[in-house]
Amino acid sequence: MAFSFDPSLTSRASVQAAKPAAELSDLELAQLLAERLAIKPTDWHRLNRDRRVRASEQLAAALVFLLKQNSEEALVRVEQATGWLNHSLQAPPCPTHGERKTRLNSD
Repeated sequence: MAFSFDPSLTSRASVQAAKPAAELSDLELAQLLAERLAIKPTDWHRLNRDRRVRASEQLAAALVFLLKQNSEEALVRVEQATGWLNHSLQAPPCPTHGERKTRLNSD
């Protein structure tokens, strides 16, 4: 299960980043951290199998859900982070690589 933020948070995060950290709520700080730790599309292929990066991403997301009073979703993210760290979870192969190979072979 991948974690991604609602695009509306990006613009809100920019506004939040302009405020001093002391003026931000715990939730706003957690959202900024989660946004910062989320793998960007341009870095996906380089980082999608990095266990430390994936665990960090999931734990930051868990904190956001916990602060939003959504313990069930927070627990799912903590379990995913644990899976990355204990090697019980692996990244699936990139679906676009298979499509490209199939497309090239059919030409």
